Amino acid sequence: MSKAETKRLYLSYFTGFMWALLLTLAAFALVKVQLDSEGSAYPMQVVIGILAALAIIQLVVQLVFFFHLGREAKPRLNTISFLFMLMVVGIIGFGSLWIMYNLNYNMMGKDVEMYMQHEENIYPDATDTHHHH
Repeated sequence: MSKAETKRLYLSYFTGFMWALLLTLAAFALVKVQLDSEGSAYPMQVVIGILAALAIIQLVVQLVFFFHLGREAKPRLNTISFLFMLMVVGIIGFGSLWIMYNLNYNMMGKDVEMYMQHEENIYPDATDTHHHH
């Protein structure tokens, strides 16, 4: 690697570091202002939206300046690896949430509490405390 390429690489890392630091400080400052005002500085939806936008920008900065996504020569192995990783994480993340939602929906029917009370001879009404099957 030539001296010019090394200098350009270090400049890229420094620029990425400065952007990452600036974005992190911006998110920290926003949350600090919100907490100091006891949640009344901005509506919570605005704070969440700004934090989400800062996080996405931070992700792009990390990918471009440190992972060098989009800057590599063909066959663009980094980009393909990143897209595959996104697909796997998406399948695992959304699949897990979908499974947990369906388990919660299918396992917690309305009759569960009544069944448990019947099996344990628990009667929530004070008039039924002496009633046994």
